[in-house]
Amino acid sequence: MSQKVLPGRYTADPGRESVTVFLIGMRANRWWKFGTVGRVGAAMGRMLRHLGEDPAAGMLGYQQWVGRTTMMLSYWESPEHLRKFAADRDSPHLEPWRRFMKELAGTGDVGVWHETYQVPAAGIEVIYSGMPLFGLAKATNHVPVGAGTNTAKQRMGRAAHHTAGGS
Repeated sequence: MSQKVLPGRYTADPGRESVTVFLIGMRANRWWKFGTVGRVGAAMGRMLRHLGEDPAAGMLGYQQWVGRTTMMLSYWESPEHLRKFAADRDSPHLEPWRRFMKELAGTGDVGVWHETYQVPAAGIEVIYSGMPLFGLAKATNHVPVGAGTNTAKQRMGRAAHHTAGGS
């Protein structure tokens, strides 16, 4: 699916004091075991549908790439939102995780990984040039580069600019 490329330079305004960045993925170590790899991968689709239907869960947005090693980059309101989703018995995460740990952990068929970062808004620097809506700007606020955001140094050093409706 092609996305409209936006001419010009843009940055992101998270509109909050910090952003939680969550990277997660899996690796098909034994890629010929299509059924096993497919079952593990399908669980993520159910989780994303659930999160898309429940904005209060705290996921702001995501991008994903699929291959032998699959990766998803997501942005969250806070680490607490992410942990709550992961541990919630009513969310579609806990049961597939327990099943993975019981049936696949240690087999070597599929590997899974994740990394979580809580990043202060004043420590974020992003630039998009000739790109479709992407990354943090897609998850939060996509704004044109202008006075005070022309250089990487200016973008990195600025405090969170709270947009209308933000805190």
